[in-house]
Amino acid sequence: MSEPHKTKKTNNPGADGMEDAVRNSGAQAESSAEADAATAVLDDLEALKQRAATLEQERNDFRGLLQLTRADFENYQKRAQRDIAQERRYAHGPLALDLLPIFDNFGRALAAAGQAGESGPLVQGVAMIQNQVLDILKRHGITRMEARGQPFDPNLHQAVMQQPSDKPANTVLDVLENGFMIHDRVLRPARVIVSVPAQAETSK
Repeated sequence: MSEPHKTKKTNNPGADGMEDAVRNSGAQAESSAEADAATAVLDDLEALKQRAATLEQERNDFRGLLQLTRADFENYQKRAQRDIAQERRYAHGPLALDLLPIFDNFGRALAAAGQAGESGPLVQGVAMIQNQVLDILKRHGITRMEARGQPFDPNLHQAVMQQPSDKPANTVLDVLENGFMIHDRVLRPARVIVSVPAQAETSK
């Protein structure tokens, strides 16, 4: 029986060196590719970081704009609510102002009846109507000023004439036409007579 053929290992230094060179070249190429891939990954990460930072800044800008817009809208709503409340608060002013001359006529009628010494049922009825009108106005925030004896206030009073008096100067001596307030505003100023020192009137 014949023996198997054995391949003989050749002792060729040149061939071995070429194989080593090929192996080294492949390793270097692989190492270079890995380095390039790592660099690309790092570049992508840096780009993502920059993009994330940009998006975060844009988000903050939009959030700030949203908060500012919301604050402006809330302020607008508050102003609108205040305006509506103010309009409702003083809505009866024009009507009341038109009715005040009727109230004044009740007062003049009662004054004339008093001067004539009349106090019958008709006078009492007029006085009752006058009080009812005054109560209705009061329920809507419209009140009569108490001007007599008060210091003259140009914001509340309209001086029709001056009269010498021993009262302090610029004191309201008499009321010719009642003034009225609607809540905290003047609906109609009171027409009044104001005191002046007697000596000042004499010296004129």
